[in-house]
Amino acid sequence: MRIVEIVYRYDAEELRARPDSPRAARERLQRGNLDFASLIERIDVGEGRVAQQVVHVDPRELGVRTGGAAPLQRPFAAVLGCADARVPIELVFHEGPNDLFVVRVAGNVLGPDILGSLRYAMQHLGDSVRLIVVLGHSGCGAIGAAVDTYLRPGGYLDLSDQHDLRGIVDGLLAVVLMSARVLSVTYGAGVETRPGYRAALAELSVLCNAALGAFTVQKELERAQVGDRLAAVFGAYVIDTRQIWAPVESDGERCGLAEPPADLAAFRELGRAAALSARIRKLLG
Repeated sequence: MRIVEIVYRYDAEELRARPDSPRAARERLQRGNLDFASLIERIDVGEGRVAQQVVHVDPRELGVRTGGAAPLQRPFAAVLGCADARVPIELVFHEGPNDLFVVRVAGNVLGPDILGSLRYAMQHLGDSVRLIVVLGHSGCGAIGAAVDTYLRPGGYLDLSDQHDLRGIVDGLLAVVLMSARVLSVTYGAGVETRPGYRAALAELSVLCNAALGAFTVQKELERAQVGDRLAAVFGAYVIDTRQIWAPVESDGERCGLAEPPADLAAFRELGRAAALSARIRKLLG
């Protein structure tokens, strides 16, 4: 029998201090994701073996041992993620209660309401928040709907009376168009006839959407003049491997969180690195 246990445990000697810089916050999240990603791989095929992941928590973050007073919010990172139930944000990063300020919406679209929630974290939780993460994920249904609209524009009429869904798709079409252009430039005319074109376009769009969201958030941080105490990063959670994917120009296979592109040239470099990665090549077929 193969058993997986995720245990939330209080141990005074194992409590972790909050990261005090964007770099420390990013490194902690990346280490946590690697721990989570390896959980299933650690299962021993032998009878009765257990793969265990322990998340150390402070009971005070749950309102225990606080004399009845509610704990103060003190997350060290804010995460904008998709509403998809297959992406449990705290588990993905090996974190516990009050560690992450999580905002979720289909397609992790950075609309006014979502940006307002992130502004709240920046302005009112600035004593603890050191990082803002925009996290997409593989197999995103919202991105898939936008890709299908791009590939079969006639189907857009089916959304004519679904204003809420149409708003989400409209907000994603720009990154789908950008990603389609990247694939065309990288692989040449006729790339859309390859058997896995739709899948490759969708996965590239997931990454570009997260990068664009982080770029927008970083601009917000610059306008807020937060200095070097707060930064934005992005990545795409790959459901089948449970790892965060965020390629850079020199390494399309790189896993982990990445800083957003700084300008159009950097977006082009990111798109090319991702398009040439083994992941996208495999999907293209």
